[in-house]
Amino acid sequence: MSKNFKIALYPGDGIGNEVIDEAVRVLDHVSKQSGAFGLDYTNLPWGCDYHDQHGKVMPDDFLDQLRPFDAILLGAVGYPSRLSDHETLVPLISIRQQFDQYACVRPAKIRPGVPQYLSSPGEVDMVVVRENSEGEYFSSGGRFKQGGDDEIAVQTAIHSRKGVERILRFGFELARTRPRKKMTMITKSNALKYSMVFWDDVLDEIHGEYDDIEIDRQHIDAAAMNFVRQPSHFDVVVASNLFGDILTDLSGAIVGSLGLNPSANLNPDRKSPSLFEPVHGSAPDIYGKGIANPVAAILSAAMMLDWLGMNDQAARIEDAVNQTLGDKVGTPDLGGDLSTSQMTDHIIARCS
Repeated sequence: MSKNFKIALYPGDGIGNEVIDEAVRVLDHVSKQSGAFGLDYTNLPWGCDYHDQHGKVMPDDFLDQLRPFDAILLGAVGYPSRLSDHETLVPLISIRQQFDQYACVRPAKIRPGVPQYLSSPGEVDMVVVRENSEGEYFSSGGRFKQGGDDEIAVQTAIHSRKGVERILRFGFELARTRPRKKMTMITKSNALKYSMVFWDDVLDEIHGEYDDIEIDRQHIDAAAMNFVRQPSHFDVVVASNLFGDILTDLSGAIVGSLGLNPSANLNPDRKSPSLFEPVHGSAPDIYGKGIANPVAAILSAAMMLDWLGMNDQAARIEDAVNQTLGDKVGTPDLGGDLSTSQMTDHIIARCS
């Protein structure tokens, strides 16, 4: 029996609009071909255009509007020449926190046929798990005496026992599903003696429950170096909100393009919808040129299907992406000359 899912499409800004259209094309093709599921889309025109008309990026009740959906597929947010990033990002952070999407899962792997920046990266297949609900992006602080010589800015990171323990357990459980069964925790406990030592302490308390998993610990600066020096060393990587955000951009460069990396913002308890999005941003510099790489958005859509239980169909999309890249065709970021829609055409042809 075919299953039907309600999907909120939130294209956002810049190339987010372009890549979401391509992801929907692939989803519709696989849906029609398999007959296993149907998708009922609702397009949400939020972002800078909405701000131009209404003076805000989203309606006040945006969380209530999103709550009934089975999943949210996001393109990208931000357009600095029109509106400051810290304003356009607020709704996305609110969605992650209010829907308790505490596990941000961002895989990065070297795919066939993709030109590499590194001369000998090895077999790279890692997943960065980013704590997504608190940490450095928890809004706590303020600015005082603004404009004066003695102005002060305070930004406080919040790390709770619940938050740290559940993201570490999520990382351990994910590592158990992978062949290498290895987890690396990223901190900066040699300098941040309260928050990051707290992460160390929580890991010490629970790691005995996962004695089948190899455990590694690295400071963020060493990890950044080792992502470049020996990226094949990493399997599952667990980090705080900020550290995970930084490392996943770096992982995109390591595997050939940020346009290849998907991500999922998961509510593992499934009490609220989860959100799926490419790791890349809105790229205003190429918006409207028709050259944005749709692969990350398409793979994010595949992650969404997998989360919704359409595992075979998700695998079919990923296989089609790998076959397409293996043909050594691509958009300009991959050294190719295909347009955004032409790249999708190749992937759809491989889905057949």
